[in-house]
Amino acid sequence: MDAFFASVELLRYPQLKGLPVVIGGARRSVDEALLAAQGQRALRFIPVAEFPLLKDYVGRGVITTATYAARQFGIGSAMGMMKAARLCPQAIVLPVDFDEIRRFSRLFKSIIAEIAPLVEDRGVDEVYIDFTDVPGGQREGGRVLARLIQKSIFDKTGLTCSMGVAPNKLLAKMASEFNKPNGVSIVVESDLQAKIWPLHVRKINGIGPKAGERLAALGIETIGELAAQAPHRLVRHFGQSTGVWMIEAAWGRDASAVVTHSEPVSISRETTFERDLHAVRDKAELGAIFTRLCEQVAADLQRKGYAAKTIGIKLRYEDFKIATRDLTAPGYTADAKTIRRLAGQCLKRVPLDKRLRLLGVRAGTLLKVGELADGEQHRAVGTSAPTQAGAELTVTRQLF
Repeated sequence: MDAFFASVELLRYPQLKGLPVVIGGARRSVDEALLAAQGQRALRFIPVAEFPLLKDYVGRGVITTATYAARQFGIGSAMGMMKAARLCPQAIVLPVDFDEIRRFSRLFKSIIAEIAPLVEDRGVDEVYIDFTDVPGGQREGGRVLARLIQKSIFDKTGLTCSMGVAPNKLLAKMASEFNKPNGVSIVVESDLQAKIWPLHVRKINGIGPKAGERLAALGIETIGELAAQAPHRLVRHFGQSTGVWMIEAAWGRDASAVVTHSEPVSISRETTFERDLHAVRDKAELGAIFTRLCEQVAADLQRKGYAAKTIGIKLRYEDFKIATRDLTAPGYTADAKTIRRLAGQCLKRVPLDKRLRLLGVRAGTLLKVGELADGEQHRAVGTSAPTQAGAELTVTRQLF
């Protein structure tokens, strides 16, 4: 999807189309604040001058996405908001509306599935589609089907997407970035040298920043340079599996299938604070955030029909060091109070002498609720089982 988070906001605020807009920062009730100031006029009629600007942002949130007008100033996803403010102070800043994002995500995926049923979900704004057996799917090398999907999504949502058509997922992923926004790019095997090899190695899905730096240190910047390497050289520096995979990827080879169903490994929620919080001096605020995260994880589990046996926490300190702890319970649960209690026990096992930047709660070792024994099902959807942990929970609350 094209600038998905920002595009969803532009449906709500069409007066911002064509303007630099960034999505990110603190979660706050922007709509309510704007309406209160404007006498309850419709959102689409609120003057552009009334929207909050990036130059006035104070905090250390990161950008989720930005409109293409904002990207022209060098703003990109995962960039710090304060840095972005220096690049484009006049940009309008809006928070993420996760409920609306999830609604549109489900909607565009259901539209695709009606046309081409073999769909692999790759997150909130991206899918892979196997259209091998879709009637008429091969017309013009897949371009006709791609345009049909684009039109169907736009007609029903008002959103645009960019599509890459290729023999495999690896090349299709790269091709989807060639002609944004609202473009269709087709890559065939004979295009490898002209279209793929000039790209930077980071364009290969699976080569991240660290691997990119290590390749650069070896004098390898482009995919073509990677393809020219002797396999044994890459194996020596990256190991057998990764080294061989890099060569295969550079030559556009990918045999992975479109996976239409997969079980989640874990479910987590985390939040970065606007200011560093201290476990003692800010215990009330931290305690409320901690409880809310546990409730959100529980709600996610229940909505998706899972229960968890392992509960963990994640802390990032003021010096950016990270601490994680996990605890495996005797049984499975999707209950917020039980998750809060178990996460609290994890919390007691980490040092809290430094201020905190981030707090997260994770649920792992998942099992479908329907696969649990009768007694476990009650614990998964019911209330916490009474144990001696009441005293442990009291201690945890004292920490926060």
